[in-house]
Amino acid sequence: MNEPNKQAKPAGRHEAIDVSDFVYAATGSRVRRLTMPDGTHWFPAVDVCKELGYANARKALADHVPTEHREILESVTGGYALSIPAGREWRRDMNLIDLQGLIILVNGCTKPACAPFKQWAAEVIETVQREGSYTLEEAEVQPLEPGAPIAYAMPEQVAEAIVRLEAHNLQLDEQLANGQREMIELQKATLAVQQAMVRAMERIADRLDALVLERRTPYGPPVAPATTESVLADWRRRLSVTEDVWLVAVVIAPVLVDRGELREPLESIAARTGLTVHRVNECLRLLRKHACIRSQGGTEDGAPVYVLNQP
Repeated sequence: MNEPNKQAKPAGRHEAIDVSDFVYAATGSRVRRLTMPDGTHWFPAVDVCKELGYANARKALADHVPTEHREILESVTGGYALSIPAGREWRRDMNLIDLQGLIILVNGCTKPACAPFKQWAAEVIETVQREGSYTLEEAEVQPLEPGAPIAYAMPEQVAEAIVRLEAHNLQLDEQLANGQREMIELQKATLAVQQAMVRAMERIADRLDALVLERRTPYGPPVAPATTESVLADWRRRLSVTEDVWLVAVVIAPVLVDRGELREPLESIAARTGLTVHRVNECLRLLRKHACIRSQGGTEDGAPVYVLNQP
């Protein structure tokens, strides 16, 4: 079987209105189509119902389309010894409707885009009732080949519907293109902001490095490295050291000087000083308050981490 919407017409068969244009004007969309060897057209009901605004395809078929105008895909293709079209979307149990079933669903929907087609269908019925027949006007330009079928002009309502739909699609394409351009510009602006932030962070990092170098190499004589004695002497100048605070200070100062940080649990410091855990915590809080030490978070075991708060 040929691809959907691209099947060749049976020999000697001619359509007054191309079925693709006919369905496009009727539904407002290009829907999938299977054309059988005898020229009959079948459409996935789910596609048609979706385009026409029916929320439940099965209910729409049951309510509007007689059984003779709907069938499942396997039965339609099997009747012509054809295989199921390839692709996951073509299921054996898929509901199909023929062209009459499609027109019935169009007449039952309220989609504004279908109004011109429905008006034309009403005009056809009214003309047949009044005159006994309905005839399309012949096109002004006819095929030159001998024996070629007569070309008919597309009904005005159908042509206008197609023109409006194409104009709407062009407008949507333009809106999509504008949206894509705006997205590209937004991405460029975001990238520019990110690059500016990176440059700013680099300048901050450079300035911090310069400040560190200035601190390490001041204009005066070099700063002597901290010792336990100098740290304790500095702490005595900062606060009135009580006996309890001094016990804690003597224990933690050597660790801070030698290791650069204190990571001992409060219980360990309490055991070494003979104080309670609560009192050790109060002494450390006092040392922090007077900028002798500062907190650096905690260890995985929950012990606090302290470092010297050097000037």
